Amino acid sequence: MTGSPRLFPESLWTPLKMSPFCCWGLCVAFLALLCCPGSGEEAFEVHVSPEQPMVKHGGSQVINCSTNCTKPENGGLETSLDKIVLQDSPQWKLFMIFNVSQNSSMRCFFWCSRKQGSKSLNVGLYYPPKQVLLKLQPTRVAVGSPFTIECRVPSVAPLEGLTVTLLRGSEVLHSQTFEGTALSPQEAMVTYSAEAQLEDSSHNFSCQAKMDLRTRGVKVVDSVSDSQALEVFGCDA
Repeated sequence: MTGSPRLFPESLWTPLKMSPFCCWGLCVAFLALLCCPGSGEEAFEVHVSPEQPMVKHGGSQVINCSTNCTKPENGGLETSLDKIVLQDSPQWKLFMIFNVSQNSSMRCFFWCSRKQGSKSLNVGLYYPPKQVLLKLQPTRVAVGSPFTIECRVPSVAPLEGLTVTLLRGSEVLHSQTFEGTALSPQEAMVTYSAEAQLEDSSHNFSCQAKMDLRTRGVKVVDSVSDSQALEVFGCDA
């Protein structure tokens, strides 16, 4: 009918017009969902230091648990190892684990706004080189004849960062750096063959084992074998 109000759009393909204020309100609501998910919940993080500690078998390690929550309700360190609290404050706690005899997992946690956040870490054992065993074969040899230097480092782990060096006096004859991240103790062995010289008789032979795990927060540990002499005689002896 002419002059009567239109109840439907002119075409079924023509979208209904929206108020600009309504469109703006929908945009604001959509942006709020994108930028502020879970509004009203306080986001916080839990940190631990060191993140991948290495501990000498039977030794101890300090663990620092912290959070950026401004008013944490509680916090701690979950572990099956023996531990004591060294220092305690609302946003960080300092623990010492001791008598560490096995590789272990543990967890730092804090409660903030009735929600729990946590950070896990693994503690690995290392076995430093305690014994370095040197063997000369044979111990008496003619000039120009071959002899072998053998060095064994038993019960050491990990092999990563272990360097074994064979020495004649202060001269480096041979050096080998090992690889491997296995945490179970094993033996490292180095052999080196040479021809005997007369001057070899005036020097002692030794072997040095050095473990460098500074990237894992461990100081350099080294050990040296007992010195041994090589008896060299001339062909007419």
